[in-house]
Amino acid sequence: MIQKETDVVIIGGGPAGLAAAVEANSAGCKVMIVERDDGLGGILQQCIHPGFGLHEFKEELAGPEYAQRYIDMLGKTKIEVMKGTMVLDMTPKKEIFAINENGVVKIAAKAIVLAMGCRERTRGAIKIPGFRPTGVYTAGTAQRFVNIEGFMPGTRYVILGSGDIGMIMARRLTWEGAKVEAVVEIMPYPSGLIRNKVQCLDDFGIPLYLSHTVVRVHGKDRVTGITIAKVDENWKMVPGTEIFFSCDTLLLSVGLIPENEVSKKAGVKLGKTNGPEVNQFLQTNVDGIFASGNVLQVHDLVDNVAIEAKKAGKMAALAVKGMKIPSVNAGDAVPLVAGNGIGYVLPTKINTIVDDALVKETGTVKISLRVKKPANDINLKVKNGSTEIYKKFYKHMRPSEMIIFELDPVVLNGIDKKLPLEVYIEPKEQKEVAKK
Repeated sequence: MIQKETDVVIIGGGPAGLAAAVEANSAGCKVMIVERDDGLGGILQQCIHPGFGLHEFKEELAGPEYAQRYIDMLGKTKIEVMKGTMVLDMTPKKEIFAINENGVVKIAAKAIVLAMGCRERTRGAIKIPGFRPTGVYTAGTAQRFVNIEGFMPGTRYVILGSGDIGMIMARRLTWEGAKVEAVVEIMPYPSGLIRNKVQCLDDFGIPLYLSHTVVRVHGKDRVTGITIAKVDENWKMVPGTEIFFSCDTLLLSVGLIPENEVSKKAGVKLGKTNGPEVNQFLQTNVDGIFASGNVLQVHDLVDNVAIEAKKAGKMAALAVKGMKIPSVNAGDAVPLVAGNGIGYVLPTKINTIVDDALVKETGTVKISLRVKKPANDINLKVKNGSTEIYKKFYKHMRPSEMIIFELDPVVLNGIDKKLPLEVYIEPKEQKEVAKK
């Protein structure tokens, strides 16, 4: 068994892992990245479309270009990178057991940053009836085939799910000469960003069927067609609304699941996002284990992934250097709960008894959330018992767009610590809207 020791281990070499590693290194820690793939950059390497980096680098980049910026930063450091290395186990004592071509590796760390990203839901997760022929892929798999392997998995497609990757692949396949018959979405609204609906579907004349889903896959050896149907508000099929499309490929863009099997082995508690429960310092219930990026919550912008990951890397480094970082289970932690209209909210809890030195390092408390359904002319509020401590007006709020806002630590010092902080939305009165 190969044995190694380091200050901070980053599990995952995608955008979150790279940003966390660079930040922890800049704080003076010995850092190691463990990545199961043969290269760094994660999902960005197959996202050849532009739209990345506008916040982080102040210019528009393609996915591989964005990743290369961080890989270049990494090259100027002494960060150790273990590629082609799969983490098999992790303990609460921050011991990591991994395997690669050289054998089993045991890594003893003082702090760990979880940055494993997420995986796609498959056909089995959504229970589509019909045979199991060749020609059913997740959208991300098809994206890798086309953009990295140079292989077209089909010629005529139906795409189930209007997530961002599904809509982007509708455009990408059209560019390559394929025919995309339809994008089908079970919700009554697109599940991806509106800009992707406009640029990837509307601009190319690709129809989007809202409140519809796939009810049958046709074909035994190879997909020969797909039948879709309208669904009601309970997602039950409406008889007589079936539409048949002749095609040879079905792509699934039906959601992402944070990769937390290894996290659970270390005793990390998971929350509503299927990611770890964390406080405002991104520390889990296990001291010294931090989480960031899509392993914590599925982001819509990679720039926000980097910002979050840099904070996790910084907190891990501060913990290594001896600063007391409270865990999410500290006695003073006040729960942050999702109220009316909110799907989830992070962090899970906010620590209110914090050293001034730590407050100086972290500044305001950043809170992220997603709403359950689209809303217009809406107030986002935070209350502690009956006391309102935050309010902001939004013209539009959509589930596909993560909302991020900040709370002043000074305000949090004055709250009733026996009561939770509730985040919720409510319609703004029309006379108030008119003033805007």
